[in-house]
Amino acid sequence: MQKGLLILISGASGTGKGTVCKKFLSEMPETYYSISATTRQPREGETDGVEYFFITVEEFKKKIAEGKFLEYAEVYGNFYGTPLYKIEEHLNRGENVLLEIDTQGALNVMKKIPDGVYIFLLPPSLEELYNRIKNRGTESEEDLRRRLDSARQEIEVGKKYQYAVINDSVDLAVEKIKSIVAAESLKVERQLELFQNFFSKRGALRCQ
Repeated sequence: MQKGLLILISGASGTGKGTVCKKFLSEMPETYYSISATTRQPREGETDGVEYFFITVEEFKKKIAEGKFLEYAEVYGNFYGTPLYKIEEHLNRGENVLLEIDTQGALNVMKKIPDGVYIFLLPPSLEELYNRIKNRGTESEEDLRRRLDSARQEIEVGKKYQYAVINDSVDLAVEKIKSIVAAESLKVERQLELFQNFFSKRGALRCQ
């Protein structure tokens, strides 16, 4: 059985990662979405086990010691981590797995799973990114500047990814990501079993 693809999507805050990932999953429902664990408090409307697994700092550190995370990081004073066993379970079943994590965590995943598919989502421009964050109405001017500085740093890290997709239209961005996934799944190195079947006893050509 061909192993599933690990698809990792990152992008600066305000780029629209969440919206793009939801649209992608709605069109590719056979893809497993990896839910992260976090120590931050749930926001209004968030449910444990849906958006995140909400756990205490003590629980999080215990799982680190037990090697239960594929990656973990501290972001803005809170811990975030990707549970490892669920990802392995779905990949080994031949199912694709989608991760939506920040650049810090992504760099760690790249080291552990070098054959993953790494996609960086870009805003049309920094000006557009500023406007998107400002229009939320939840950020002070100081927070806006801090997030833009962070965005510049994350975009610089984005050069280490395999693919870059500009999110000027959610529908177009999702179509591009679907094309990337389709092309990756057809790579020869991912289909060696297919080639081996041609040379098996059952599949070998017999000359009369």
